[in-house]
Amino acid sequence: MEKAMRRAIFWGPRVLCILFAVFVSLFALDVFDAGYSFWKTILALLIHLIPTGIILIVLAISWRWEWVGAIVFIALGVWYIVMSHCKFVWHVYLVMSGPMFLLGVLFLINWVCRKEIRG
Repeated sequence: MEKAMRRAIFWGPRVLCILFAVFVSLFALDVFDAGYSFWKTILALLIHLIPTGIILIVLAISWRWEWVGAIVFIALGVWYIVMSHCKFVWHVYLVMSGPMFLLGVLFLINWVCRKEIRG
């Protein structure tokens, strides 16, 4: 396997996961328009950033053990669909669960090819 391909397989899911965490974090910015007091705004912001924290914790674990990322990101994608079933139009599920399924598959590929990547 070429060096560029090994690097892409290794760094691809990690960088995409960071970008997805940033994307999910953008939804927390709506607390600033709610008209809360300072401390209630901070509390609401922290609550809205819980999904981002979960994504970053899973990334930290998956950085070393890719199989964990494969399982957890696919499970998170399924969980989002099950928990919000019939509440949104189909493209919301695609935007929110799609990247999690993609990350799960990319971490799975990373885990399967780990000997070639790190060797």
